[in-house]
Amino acid sequence: MKVLIAEDSPVSRHVLEATVKKWDYEVVSAHDGDQALEILSHADAPRLVILDWMMPGRSGIEVCREIRKLVDQPYRYVILLTSRTQKEDFIEGMNAGADDYVSKPFDQKELQVRLRAGRRIVELQDELLRARESLRRQATHDSLTGLKNRGMIFDLLSTEMSRCEREGGRCGVVMMDLDRFKNINDTYGHACGDTVLRETARRLSESVRPYDAVGRYGGEEFLVILPGCDAETSANQAERLRRVLAETPVVHGGHAIAITASFGVTEWRSGHLPEALVNTADEALYKAKHAGRNRVEFLLPTVETVHEVPIGFVP
Repeated sequence: MKVLIAEDSPVSRHVLEATVKKWDYEVVSAHDGDQALEILSHADAPRLVILDWMMPGRSGIEVCREIRKLVDQPYRYVILLTSRTQKEDFIEGMNAGADDYVSKPFDQKELQVRLRAGRRIVELQDELLRARESLRRQATHDSLTGLKNRGMIFDLLSTEMSRCEREGGRCGVVMMDLDRFKNINDTYGHACGDTVLRETARRLSESVRPYDAVGRYGGEEFLVILPGCDAETSANQAERLRRVLAETPVVHGGHAIAITASFGVTEWRSGHLPEALVNTADEALYKAKHAGRNRVEFLLPTVETVHEVPIGFVP
């Protein structure tokens, strides 16, 4: 782990550098408070910081206050190093944002222990952030495919529709369903089915624009949001996705499995709720299924779009 040492005295700085390096830390040095802040402004800046209280330019106390303003960066554990030993000085340093306080001349064992404590705190915070990010991803992404899950993709659709309503934009919605997916599971097993779903997700994600959104809506159904696309453009995009899926078999366990998908396409219309738009895309999808599968069908939303599954429908 990197340690920043900010000390204006060359002799004291070199002693600190040599001491900290022998404990297997990577040392970055600054000769005053301004240089220390410049180093700490970088994304890969040291997470452990040893600041001399009295330095040219900004003092250690001032650097502390500036560090605590960098809320968009990882937490820096700050140790103030000073010859001031009064209780009031300790309180001032801690109130400025320092995490610990070591008196000059410093005791090597004491500094080593305090650095070790700081390292543990930094590492624990990183673990907490990773755990939080993991929980956030679990709540918003599908565990099998890595795509946005049903709740997340629906929220994105709602947000995009609100933007269109506000700015007068356009948005296409595509509902896609793999054809005869049950046959794949029954013939090759569910592990193969999982491979097909993951490969489908990969191909869809790699075939859309960076600002489009793809989500697993449920089972073998996927929802694609196409901001800025009208009906014709959305249908063309869906046709391109259909070809991407159908052109190359999915390989699993020595088997080359041909896959196709049916697509239902609709376009946003002012005043319609997200549920109505999804239901319309669903109806277009069922139309594609009954017309022979492996095709794209388009429907515009009506005033009240009600989702009805046709009698005798087979996925």
